[in-house]
Amino acid sequence: MVSFRERFVSFINNRWLVFVAAMWIQSCAGIGYLFGSISPVIKSSLNYNQRQVARLGVAKDLGDSVGFLAGSLCEVLPLWGALLVGAFQNFIGYGWVWLIVTGRAPALPLWVMCILIFVGNNGETYFNTAALVSCVQNFPKSRGPVVGILKGFAGLSGAILTQIYTMIHSPDHASLIFMVAVGPAMVVTALMFIVRPVGGHRQVRPSDGSSFTCIYSICLLLAAYLMGVMLVEDLVNLSHTMIIIFTIILFILLIIPIVIPVSLSFCLEPSDPAEETLLPQSERVEPRKSEQEVHEVILSEVEDEKPKDVDLLPASERQKRIAQLQSKLFQAAAEGAVRVKRRKGPHRGEDFTLMQALIKADFWLIFFSLLLGSGSGLTVIDNLGQMSQSLGYDNTHIFVSMISIWNFLGRVGGGYFSEIIVRDYAYPRPVAMAVAQFLMSIGHIFFAMGWPGAMYIGTLLIGLGFGAHWAIVPAAASELFGLKKFGALYNFLTLANPAGSLVFSGIIASSIYDHEAEKQHHPHHHLHTGGSIFAGLPRVDEPLKCEGSICFFLTSMIMSGFCIIAVVLSLILVYRTKIVYSHLYGKSSASRLQILK
Repeated sequence: MVSFRERFVSFINNRWLVFVAAMWIQSCAGIGYLFGSISPVIKSSLNYNQRQVARLGVAKDLGDSVGFLAGSLCEVLPLWGALLVGAFQNFIGYGWVWLIVTGRAPALPLWVMCILIFVGNNGETYFNTAALVSCVQNFPKSRGPVVGILKGFAGLSGAILTQIYTMIHSPDHASLIFMVAVGPAMVVTALMFIVRPVGGHRQVRPSDGSSFTCIYSICLLLAAYLMGVMLVEDLVNLSHTMIIIFTIILFILLIIPIVIPVSLSFCLEPSDPAEETLLPQSERVEPRKSEQEVHEVILSEVEDEKPKDVDLLPASERQKRIAQLQSKLFQAAAEGAVRVKRRKGPHRGEDFTLMQALIKADFWLIFFSLLLGSGSGLTVIDNLGQMSQSLGYDNTHIFVSMISIWNFLGRVGGGYFSEIIVRDYAYPRPVAMAVAQFLMSIGHIFFAMGWPGAMYIGTLLIGLGFGAHWAIVPAAASELFGLKKFGALYNFLTLANPAGSLVFSGIIASSIYDHEAEKQHHPHHHLHTGGSIFAGLPRVDEPLKCEGSICFFLTSMIMSGFCIIAVVLSLILVYRTKIVYSHLYGKSSASRLQILK
């Protein structure tokens, strides 16, 4: 019999406990998605115009995307140390902003406010990095599902935190900033010693598939529940007691996944730590490095030596020719009759360094397509509070929550459907990104027109498309440029987010909004009747507000056009990478593996 103490130790070191704790951290890590809810109170309290608010949004986006320091500290410090640094940054940054907004601290210049927003939101990069690093090491054979679920919870965190804030029911809207400063820091501090590598590769069980299915089911149920609750709260005047009940059910859904590590540790017999020795020799011993290098060189050499007209042949004949060429090259290299030439740089599908990728056209196609598509979506997220107010909606939190939910489903759905495209049809993954960008272009048109219900449809399309980018782009980058330097490649691609926000939100959206607001408050410029030159001016201490769909009409149409350009760039990338994906996922790839065995 196994003692309770042994079972408890097994529970503490269970990789599923680490995964669940990482999910909880991620559920409050997406604090940047709440900027649309906190920006109106910052704007009104500090008398900012829309351009100044947009600069705060750019600082927020930079803090969310610049994760080089977090990645470096996660390699030097233990993960709990990196999490503690992130919690401290989050608390100091947003805590100071709360003190300024509520008048408890003196007002600071705009550039200092940008630094505080950057510092507060940069704590999120530590949460994301620690959660992903620990869980990828614990689930080395299930990286796709693990990353998708964790990134999905980060996208869903905006809706989760908004529902918790609704339960607090504070008449002071600045209390949301206080919750953003304190809430994530408390959760991360409580869980920071649990999230760590625990040798998960030795904890593989036959039930892992059903455990992932359970987690996916809970995620979808959670998203559907939050959507239903948000719609009910927006359409029906509920009592505070009902809101508390809805929030308690939300907490129950978040806690349910803990059943998996509890059942594995306390209800089932613990696995034998030495069970790895029972694996076949081929699964325990990795191929020799020299053998792997020969295989890689042969595969890439085929790309150089095959006749140009091979790709024009029917599929069956093309696979036969390539298989024959591979066989000859491998035999010749093994016998030493032919010296396989070495290339100056890797081919697509092999491991690139960042400097090698930066000179490739495909890498920049991904970057600019992401900048136009994801950047336009982030502009909507950052300005969602002002967009909903301009169309006459009092409760801006409902749209912040909805776009957070659709963002979550976009990440899950984008990864799922793009995987079908490459696995079942061997077609380039970026085609799914083109579809997402086309949907976003339609969503921007709905925002521009301001039709009844357009905010609901617009948040649906923009949220799905924006979320899909962050499931498709990392996978496509790893397929085209390898996994060896994936961290550096991914961190560079994420810079497309703040770059797009800087141009689209910081220059275009804010300038047009302030221009339209000034026109509305200076009616004498647009009337033929006389009147005082100061007739339409607001009081000096009031920020300009714009009303009507005209406030974001031109901005949304420009964003829609940018999304169409992004579709074209994605389709060019699809055309350029057809052969690469055919080699990676086509039937010919299976024949290659058979030849090399």
